[in-house]
Amino acid sequence: MTFEEFINTLTDDQPRSSLSPYLTALWHEKRGDWKTAHEIVREIESSEAAAIHAYLHRQEGDTGNAQYWDRRAGKPPDLNLALNVEWENLVREML
Repeated sequence: MTFEEFINTLTDDQPRSSLSPYLTALWHEKRGDWKTAHEIVREIESSEAAAIHAYLHRQEGDTGNAQYWDRRAGKPPDLNLALNVEWENLVREML
């Protein structure tokens, strides 16, 4: 799936079953369902899930928690990165 194809799925009523849990979480977040996105990634122990978890906490304004999850993801936080750019970067990484 390309990034553009993923973007096109955002008009669907439900995420496609073929999406990874990471992309499913990002799909839900982009559609305004932060809670479901958070529930998905908090159940996964991986650096990818931690990176998405960090993004979600930045999205909610909890930078301290986001920095914790950035450390778990093994990446330095970029607090100057726009949230929409971070979301796009994560999607592209997960594709």
